[in-house]
Order: sequence, then structure tokens, then C-alpha cells
Amino acid sequence: MSATLESATPAALGFRMPAEWESHAATWIAWPHNSSDWPGKFAAIPWIYVEIVRLLARNERVEILVRDEALGRRAARLLEQAGACMEQVRFHRWPTNRVWLRDSGPIFVRNAEGEVAVTDWKFNAWAKYDDWQLDDRNPERMAKLLKMRRWQPAIIDERGRQRRIVLEGGSIDVNGAGTLITTEECLLSQVQQRNPGLTREQLELVFAQFLGATQVLWLGRGAAGDDTHGHVDDITRFVDQDTILTTAEPDAHDENHTPLQENLARLRASRTPSGRQWNLVELPMPRPVLFRGQRLPASYANFYIANGCVLVPTFHDPRDRDALRILAELFPTREVIGIHCLDFIWGLGALHCMTQQQPAALPQAH
Repeated sequence: MSATLESATPAALGFRMPAEWESHAATWIAWPHNSSDWPGKFAAIPWIYVEIVRLLARNERVEILVRDEALGRRAARLLEQAGACMEQVRFHRWPTNRVWLRDSGPIFVRNAEGEVAVTDWKFNAWAKYDDWQLDDRNPERMAKLLKMRRWQPAIIDERGRQRRIVLEGGSIDVNGAGTLITTEECLLSQVQQRNPGLTREQLELVFAQFLGATQVLWLGRGAAGDDTHGHVDDITRFVDQDTILTTAEPDAHDENHTPLQENLARLRASRTPSGRQWNLVELPMPRPVLFRGQRLPASYANFYIANGCVLVPTFHDPRDRDALRILAELFPTREVIGIHCLDFIWGLGALHCMTQQQPAALPQAH
């Protein structure tokens, strides 16, 4: 194992990946421009972005990637019309292939002295699409703009060549205290597409070296309709260091029922590093969301924890109310706000997928 831009790994220098609920300096997003990502529904998507930015900008800076100057002007005009705090918004004219910065953006790490740095994992568009080269540049551009150290996690293959490791931010979640959660479906059963030949043990070593994860919890499969093959941010999330929120589907005829029950059983059998049981909270899944005969990856677990608020996808479903209540009880010091995502989910992603948090320099909760 080696890093291409630094001789020592982040963990060796005291860096770790903070939990999402820790204080943010900013949220990064990319403004939508590719109508083919939402065929037939694209007209509604910028307005959903407007509302998300308006809410985020109340409490933190929002950094927005735009394809070109004209798109930046249009986005700014929409935000101004909606009353967003424009002093909290900055635009960057960086072209992207898609908007899913959770996966194509950097994964930030921070040390005890408050220095924030960038881990720059290879992005290959979930091994599904040929156009990913612009998105793969996002971490390097951000590190340069922010004047941060940057690591590119890599392995030396059997021929002695250095090969960057593919990792999407939506495939992992952390509690900020050394535990990381992921799925076998995403990182092992699809290993021939993402990281051919990389084993479970090697991945755990990489997580330890570059993200400071000393414990990895492996779930099985992800949610139905998820074209990323099992991203954990659609099914299971940390909400504090000892509490795991995980989705459940009581309908035995629903294709989500069995895999989510199996994941719940794994979590019940797992232990914290100190040997205690995790505090487990079940979160309902919305009823199946279908469009043009395709099941979409609708899930309340794809929420985003920001400074002062938690943004939660909703789907015009009676279960919306239950999901919002559960999250409000788990985040009593934050506003829990539903964002209508029935159109948005046609892009096969939701609120967590589109955002990437930049931790504040001071390691304190917000």
C-alpha cells in the first residue's frame, strides 16, 4: 500500500474522517446541468437545489460547482429570487460530468490540531459510465483551492504498478471515533468492477491508513433500485458514536425485506470496540417508488446532516411522518426538514448523494 502524493498515510499523521454531525466549514454541491440524468423531469430539479441551498446557507457556506459562467448566473438568479443568503454562497466554474459529489468529491480528514486534508480516491462513475474524467478531478481542484494536503490512496499491483483505489463516499459511513460501516455488495461482490483483486482485509487496511477506521462493520446487500450496487447511505447511518439508524421493511413480499432483515441481524450481533451492543434504531422505508416501470432507490436514510439542520428526503408517503419523527428525536438540537424528492429520486440519488461536507478546522460538535 502507498500514497502517491505523501510518503506517510493520514492515520500515521493523526488524521481521521470526522462524523457528518461534527461542525462543517461548508457543504459542496454541483449545480445540475445534465438533463439526461432526469429524463422528462429535469425542469423541476434546479428548484429543488434552490431550496436545499437556501436552507443550508442559513448555517454554513455552500460551495457550488457550475459548468460555465452562464449556468452560474442562472443559479444565482434563482437563489436570489428564493431569498437565499448569497453571502454564504460561492460559485466555482468547474465542469462536471454529474452532480453526485458524495461519490466524486473528496473525503475530508482532520487531525487533532484542526488541520483538514483531502483524500482523493479514484472515481470511475460506479463502473457504469464512460464519462467520469471531469468528476475525477474534483478532489484535486478542491485541495488546490483550499490549500490542503492531498493523498491518493493506491496499491501496488502484482506487476509492480501503482493503481489508485476506487471508493465512493456513499459506500461508507463513519461515527468519527474509528468505526466505519459499508456493504459487501458494493465493495466485495463488485470488486471486479471497482478494485479487482482487492480483498476484505486489504480494504480494511486502506480504511485504517487513510480514514483512521480501526473497526469495519460489513453489511450484506443494499436497497432495491440502487444502481450503485449497495451504497450504505441508502440503508444504514450513524447518528452518534454509539447509535446506528438502519432501515427495515416489514412487508415480507417486498424485495427489501430479506436483505434489510439480514443487515439488522448482523448489526445486532456486532459490538462496539469496548464490547457493548450498538444502540440500534429502525427507520421505515417508503413504499416502492416506480417511474416508467423502474423501481427507484427511495430511502429516508439518504438524509444529510448539516450545521443546524438535517435534510430528509420525503416521497408523498404516509411513512414520511414516521421517518421525520424518528430523526427529530435523534437530532433534538437540529431542525429536521423534509425535502420533497419524488422527482429528484428519478436521478437515482437524493440529498446525501448530492452533498459533500467540508469539516470545520476546529474538531468540535455543532
